[in-house]
Amino acid sequence: MSLHIEEYIRPGRRAHLVGIGGVSMSPLGEVLHGAGAVITGSDARESAATEHLRSLGIPVSIGHHPEGVRGADCVIRTAAVHDGDPEIAAARRLGIPVFERAQAWGAIMRSYQNALCVAGTHGKTTTTSMCTHIFLAAGRDPAVMIGGTLPILGAGHRVGRGDTIILESCEYCNSFLSFFPTVAVILNVDADHLDFFKDLDDVKRSFRAFAQLVPDRGCVVADRDDGNTMDALDGLDRPLVTFGLVEGDVHSANLTYQGGFGRFDIISRGQRFAHAELSVPGVHNVRNALAAAAAAIQLGVPARAVEEGLNAFHGAGRRFEPKGEYAGAKIYDDYAHHPQELLALLTTVKTLGYRRVICAFQPHTYSRTKELFDDFAEVLKLPDLTVLAEIFPARETDTLGVSSRDLARHIPGALYCPTLEEVTRQLAQLAQPGDLILTVGAGDIYLAGEALAALEG
Repeated sequence: MSLHIEEYIRPGRRAHLVGIGGVSMSPLGEVLHGAGAVITGSDARESAATEHLRSLGIPVSIGHHPEGVRGADCVIRTAAVHDGDPEIAAARRLGIPVFERAQAWGAIMRSYQNALCVAGTHGKTTTTSMCTHIFLAAGRDPAVMIGGTLPILGAGHRVGRGDTIILESCEYCNSFLSFFPTVAVILNVDADHLDFFKDLDDVKRSFRAFAQLVPDRGCVVADRDDGNTMDALDGLDRPLVTFGLVEGDVHSANLTYQGGFGRFDIISRGQRFAHAELSVPGVHNVRNALAAAAAAIQLGVPARAVEEGLNAFHGAGRRFEPKGEYAGAKIYDDYAHHPQELLALLTTVKTLGYRRVICAFQPHTYSRTKELFDDFAEVLKLPDLTVLAEIFPARETDTLGVSSRDLARHIPGALYCPTLEEVTRQLAQLAQPGDLILTVGAGDIYLAGEALAALEG
């Protein structure tokens, strides 16, 4: 039996996708279906994604049942589905090969001349989205896979006919090591996903291995201002292009802020290349824009398209996304779920002129909360008021005995709410004209903000 996934996702062969409703699994199913493969799938729950897939003629069952894999040539699973899953176990018993989602995307990207893979502990979705805007402005007709919704696409993916595929590339479970990047962007490297990685050094090794996947004709694009990134890449024997705020092969000049939004010239190898006027706030987004510009420059995108693409980008779904108003307070939602992401978000919104910043935060996974507890407690002192929802378990069960209630005890004035309904009620009581209300986290905390906005109506 061959273990080369390319042989199993050809036209006419059947692939069964376990967790097909996920943010990168549903577009994978759509892309493979469009290429002539026979696709079936399963997911734990109904969603807009499963409904959309069915509209394309892809059968999707709810629940993971052993009989679902019968007759499949291969099974492809999301990283959250483990060997104990009934469908995975059945595939093993029946001798059906099981591949990871990242392996399938890796196989797909090999058919493109350019594979622009955007990695980093923070900022992947935003930077991948910026790259997408730039390549669309250049008329390059890119294929795209993003771990979030991009309004210009109306989805998190795009099937393009050009020579470039742009992919958000995640380090969790070393997924991005199944990719074949020709341009590998590394935005930053931090200690995260410590339920998989042993420590920060282990994370660095993973990012270095990712950079080493780049062929000699390609290049690595990296933030020279980020010490962990440069440490991970020290002595790398691949072409390296750096970006930074004031130094690097690509950097900013004449940087100013207008209402929190960066305005700056993009300097490439000592020459003014383009001018950017961002529509997303904060210095972290200046860095993301410089990374996107540096990658685009390497792939021959003209300055006009870089300017047009960056200026037209107003954010991806769940990245400082407006949700409405309540009692004169503005409601925004953000996906930040690591202390460094929270720090970038909260320091940025403090500059936007709101009377108070009220942050409703939902920690994501017990392991991350436990490992980074002190950092979370410190950064969550920044808002004027902090409301804590209970931890979103995602793929975990609580074996560590940690709760958001523990965090609340370390944050002066913090309020703990065990359910999202209580979060919404608490926010309704707190809201005043001129406030900014943030719902923050990688779980379902956005539902509390949406419920609050609905009360206004």
